[in-house]
Amino acid sequence: MTRIIHLTDLHFGFHRSELIGPLLSRIEALRPDLVVVSGDITHRGLPAQMQLAQDFLGRITAPVMLMPGNHDVPLLNPIARLFWPFSGFREYFGPDVTPTARVGQAQVFALNSADPYSWQRGKIRRGEIGRVIGGLDPSATNIVALHHPMEQLPGIDKQPARRAEEAMGRLQEAGVHVVLSGHLHRWAVDKVLATGRWPQILQVQGGTALCARLSDMKNEFALLIIDGTELHVEHHVAPMGVNAFEEPVISTYSRANGPWRRV
Repeated sequence: MTRIIHLTDLHFGFHRSELIGPLLSRIEALRPDLVVVSGDITHRGLPAQMQLAQDFLGRITAPVMLMPGNHDVPLLNPIARLFWPFSGFREYFGPDVTPTARVGQAQVFALNSADPYSWQRGKIRRGEIGRVIGGLDPSATNIVALHHPMEQLPGIDKQPARRAEEAMGRLQEAGVHVVLSGHLHRWAVDKVLATGRWPQILQVQGGTALCARLSDMKNEFALLIIDGTELHVEHHVAPMGVNAFEEPVISTYSRANGPWRRV
């Protein structure tokens, strides 16, 4: 079995420092083969915040895969935002903003959905869709990770990422099985699957792992355990104000007959 942890929306610079130790301890105890961090690693893209994030990520013993979120683009320096928006990310986290990883039964592709010309809204670039499709492995569980969700439930007050609909159609047809995302600070798996719009892609929309915004009510992350055509999703939650993660809620999904279903 392949074990992948999905973290998102760490927001270093506006984070719960008291939860860093418990989060690192839980990650270590889960023995992941890979840790995927899907953007908003920092709160304002400042060097000091990136240094805090780099220190945190350096304490994770498993391989780590990163991609930017909209908060990782400079806010206070408009020149940098327009002309070299990802230079800080590359300096602190590595030169590749769209890495790929093969681990066990999984092939994982990062998409960079951060758009420096938009404060919040994401953008799926056609070239990146093609890159993912060209690298898919029909013998693996193909996973795409990005910051902005590809589908939004009713009641969300943020605009969906540009080309999200086109991307989902092309990725589903090509054989992508799972999409990991963040941005909304809302956990959603079953409700998104129940829309029936993209039945062959299981979307795991993660909540924030460390952000200190009280209205989020909790911090959370997921462990994905891939076992052939089955996927076990462990949802780990630390309620706001509690400096520990509770026992996870575990859900199992199967794509043995094509479309994903909860079992």
